Amino acid sequence: MYAILVYDVGEKRVGKMLKLCRRYLHWIQNSVFEGEIANAKLEELKIKAKSIMKEETDSLIIFKSRDEKWLDKEIIGHERSTLDNII
Repeated sequence: MYAILVYDVGEKRVGKMLKLCRRYLHWIQNSVFEGEIANAKLEELKIKAKSIMKEETDSLIIFKSRDEKWLDKEIIGHERSTLDNII
C-alpha cells in the first residue's frame, strides 16, 4: 500500500519519531513521510510510534491508498526530498 504519514509530537520526542519514521518511509519535509509500505510493516511502525508518543498530547495521522497512482501530488515551491530511485 502507499501511505502518507504526518506526526505532531512534543519537542523532546521529535528526534526519536523522525528516526523511526525514516526507517520505514521517505522523509518529505518536517514531520511528513510517504512511500510504499506493507501492512505488517505499517503495523510495526504504529506500535513503535505509540511507544514514543504521549497519546494525550501527540498525534500521528496516516493516509492510506492502494497505490500511489490514485493520488495527485502538487508541489509548490522547493521540493525537499524526491522519491526518484537511482539504479
